[in-house]
Amino acid sequence: MALPVVSVPIKKRKKPSLVLTLSAAGLLIGLGSAAYWLLTQGQPFSRDLPVGATIIPQDALFAVSLTTDPKQWQQLQEYGTKETQAELDRNLIKLRDRFLTSNGYDFQKDIQPWVGNEVTLAILAPQASQPAPKPVSTNADAASSQQSMVMVLPVKNLEQAKSLLANPKTLKQSKWIDRTYQGFAIKQTDGQAGENISATLLDGQFLVITDNPKATERAIDAYKNKTSLATTGGFAENFPKIANYQPFAQFYVNVPTAARIAAAAPNRQLPAQVLAQLQNNQGLAGTINLEPQGIRLKGVSWLNPNSQRVLAVENKAGKMQSLVPAETLMMLSGGNLQRLWGDYVLTSQGNPLSPITAEQLRGGVKSLTNLDLDRDLLRWMKGEFSLSVIPNTPKDVSTADFRAGLLFMVQASDRTLAETSLKQLDEVMKNQYQFQIQPGLVAGKSVVNWVGPYGTLAATHGWLDGDVAFLLVGAPLADKIVPKPSNTLASTIPFQQTVPSEPNPTNGQFFLDVERTAKNFPLPILFPNQQTWLAATRSIGVTTAVSDSRSTRYDIFFSLKKVDRS
Repeated sequence: MALPVVSVPIKKRKKPSLVLTLSAAGLLIGLGSAAYWLLTQGQPFSRDLPVGATIIPQDALFAVSLTTDPKQWQQLQEYGTKETQAELDRNLIKLRDRFLTSNGYDFQKDIQPWVGNEVTLAILAPQASQPAPKPVSTNADAASSQQSMVMVLPVKNLEQAKSLLANPKTLKQSKWIDRTYQGFAIKQTDGQAGENISATLLDGQFLVITDNPKATERAIDAYKNKTSLATTGGFAENFPKIANYQPFAQFYVNVPTAARIAAAAPNRQLPAQVLAQLQNNQGLAGTINLEPQGIRLKGVSWLNPNSQRVLAVENKAGKMQSLVPAETLMMLSGGNLQRLWGDYVLTSQGNPLSPITAEQLRGGVKSLTNLDLDRDLLRWMKGEFSLSVIPNTPKDVSTADFRAGLLFMVQASDRTLAETSLKQLDEVMKNQYQFQIQPGLVAGKSVVNWVGPYGTLAATHGWLDGDVAFLLVGAPLADKIVPKPSNTLASTIPFQQTVPSEPNPTNGQFFLDVERTAKNFPLPILFPNQQTWLAATRSIGVTTAVSDSRSTRYDIFFSLKKVDRS
């Protein structure tokens, strides 16, 4: 099948929305695209950045680079199940038809002979200010007020690229015209507004194709005036952090510009507080590698160079996976719960996308427990924490009430305060909810059990070595963690092969055994065709770290099944 999105885009009958365009690129990324060539050390140069980084204007909303290596596209076809491959094929065919077949081009025949190792597609924001309306508006002027797309194709065979540009395919409903801008020859169509295709060859190195002439001019200006992505604050400094060899794809999201566009959208305006907070962030970027067992995404996010906000470089996580048993289905850990809460308070204020506001959560804790979330609980939770799901394997009917146990652990920064809070919590459960508070022993260690009105053990809390407090709700599985299990989650092959070992040190990790969890527990629906995609996934692992006061690193690995061709 011919490769999509790496061809000369000709006439488009309908202007794509930002959402649709991002969704198409996001599909490729989410299914497993990308990587990056190995970068050299020292000062970043343009060769260290994605193709087109010196051409795409700084105000690009989104950019994605894709490999042109047929072997990697073939490898992508090996992941998943027949159902996911059918879904993937449908979307790839749509893109192929949009850019190639419907306009008479074939990738293998027309593009592959002269194109470089990867190509870049970017979405430009509408220009911020427009000149006063002219008596007679031109198609180019109308198109300039809309989102535009730019494609950059590196040239490895100049004569063939020149030939393609000089002799384009004959169009059915428009014709090609020639003009120049800033000394560069441009070939463009004379179709309706938003349907113009424009192409130019920059210094014999890059063929730049856009969906309207104004976008071509903006790309030329960015190239000549050095106002491209390569000079965007933090871009050249942070991309090398996620360098990798032989990429399938890499991407970049301009956070503040995307936020402004979203704020201006009808019926979807962001509150001023949220917009102000998002201006602190500058970019989110990632590279994706295809590996034998799945897809690896290396990501980085960074703050606006002018932002007053700084990040605390505190990477102290990485122990909790050695405290939970091997059969653990899910584990989420972090380095400092109090600091995490402070960050959530800061970013959730006025944000309609936050699942719950800080005040609602504070109020809920106060209403349920009569405890102050900040003063009585988070005050002593400055150490590493984790939340885990452990499946129950009932030994008899009396322990079969719960299918799993929910385990919360946190290293106390002040054990005296912690013990006081836990005693207060015991009193609330006893007086407000009529639970029996019963002391007990597990492997010689003292614990406290909450026994429900009908005699069911509902929760247990106690202490592990290293001043780690635990609260286990649901299945009575305290004997799985006390004493420390000999077979831990950290020692299992799925964890070791799924959860990235870098960045190290880390400030948080996540592990989910998708295969076992989906078989035994209902999962909330978070995205379309979720069950189809979950059926193709074995496990998911994430490792994060704060790189410096301005940036955060993320490594994610999706362990995938292979398509059964039988």
